[in-house]
Amino acid sequence: RMSVETALEYYRGNPDVAYAEPNYIRYLKATTPNDPFLSNLWGLHNTGQSVKGTSGTAGADMDGPEAWDVAQGSNTFVIAVIDTGVDYNHPDLSGNIWTNPGEVAGNGLDDDQNGYVDDLRGWDFVDDDNDPMDVVGHGTHVSGTIAAVGNNNIGVTGVCWQAKIMPLRVFDAFGGSATTDR
Repeated sequence: RMSVETALEYYRGNPDVAYAEPNYIRYLKATTPNDPFLSNLWGLHNTGQSVKGTSGTAGADMDGPEAWDVAQGSNTFVIAVIDTGVDYNHPDLSGNIWTNPGEVAGNGLDDDQNGYVDDLRGWDFVDDDNDPMDVVGHGTHVSGTIAAVGNNNIGVTGVCWQAKIMPLRVFDAFGGSATTDR
């Protein structure tokens, strides 16, 4: 008896064998979330569907349903979205907004001693306060692509259905931000 790796090495080294791979078991199942606007997300699942009058290219996507068969993410992942802020009340995002475990909400103190008072869900570096609400929409869009709650029958789905988003606002209402400002 030999390991799969040893067998592959053996057969791949044989000049009479054109191609060798493990005997993978494939399933026809594909985890497709029930989010009503999934069909607008070419990047996640492109069937060649028309979105706003433009046809996509079938298969030119990330294979979202096939990937979601394997994993849908984890709420232990924290992804900082450094952008225009995030609408942390958005129905497809509110369940995935990070909460700083080291802060006590509204007590006016920097409980975790990181230099930011009451930074419960991120920070607004433009207004220098603890309210990183999106004023443009771009950061919310990006956050939705990353981690909109999937399979909740609302809006769209993100790549990682359960990841936590840490909103960090660095762009002003005009989309400007200089590195020296922050």
